[in-house]
Amino acid sequence: MIEKNEELTLSSKATLSKNSLGREIYEEESDIRTVFQRDRDRIIHSKAFRRLKHKTQVFIAPEEDHYRTRLTHTLEVSQIARTIARSLRLNEDLTEAISLGHDLGHTPFGHSGEDVLNRLHPKGFKHYEQSIRVVSLLEQRKKGPGLNLTKEVLDGILNHSGKNQAYTEEGKLIKYADRIAYINHDIDDAIRAGVLRQEDLPVNILDILGHYHSKRIDTMIRDLVKNTYETGTLRMSDSIEEAMMSLRTFMFERVYLNPIVKSEEEKINSIITSLYEYYLGHIDKISKDHLKIYDNVDASKDDIVRDYIANMTDLYVIRVWKEIFEPKMWK
Repeated sequence: MIEKNEELTLSSKATLSKNSLGREIYEEESDIRTVFQRDRDRIIHSKAFRRLKHKTQVFIAPEEDHYRTRLTHTLEVSQIARTIARSLRLNEDLTEAISLGHDLGHTPFGHSGEDVLNRLHPKGFKHYEQSIRVVSLLEQRKKGPGLNLTKEVLDGILNHSGKNQAYTEEGKLIKYADRIAYINHDIDDAIRAGVLRQEDLPVNILDILGHYHSKRIDTMIRDLVKNTYETGTLRMSDSIEEAMMSLRTFMFERVYLNPIVKSEEEKINSIITSLYEYYLGHIDKISKDHLKIYDNVDASKDDIVRDYIANMTDLYVIRVWKEIFEPKMWK
């Protein structure tokens, strides 16, 4: 019934559940959930998803309640992506699954942690590639390693960032939803942190996009939907996209590369580097549950250590570092 309803209501550009390219390992289908609904549920019930609540978005391990974490960022991306998908009559379940899984591979301390692992691992490190590793290997189920997600969801997760391009319309829109979410909520957090003031924001851009948070999000979503219907191609109008990217550039200059925001980077580099080198020399000190993952997998010591550290939350990586390197008081 659900699949028939998709045929009747979704756009010709939508990805129909019944036309999925399937999973790497065959599974019997559910009689009440489509393949993309099942993928969404597997992601949201995973341990990696829960760990996002203690992983940095921009501000390191925030103690105040209202800063975004990687989890709340993910939920905001999902909400924006679903609004766009529903407006364009695309597959909302596929959209939701990709958006909920797109950042599962992020390291502790956000992009700062990613930069350190990218330097340390011989083959580099990219969070979107690590997200695929999380859902394909590191998450463990009774049925075996990984979540065995559909190829459409894997493709959307892998290609949500940078110049990469997903092959489904649902995957393509995640890139827009991600930018709309982080540009706007990072402004909100930066003002809360005292790094920015409302009057610092470029007025010429705000005149186009909106002078407050919800208005900017509404402007970007409406423009993307309207322009896509008018042109037949998933994209914003030139003027709105230019304004969005100008605001993104402003955020890099004033927030993401701000010395105050980056002030903890030396410590982050020291913590992750020392842990990485320690575990390379003491692989037996890594959790036995983690080591079991590689029983029948071709993985180097660097791979094992990278995966172990990338899985950690901000709080856990600090705790582990203290246990290993901080002198204990004599009792």
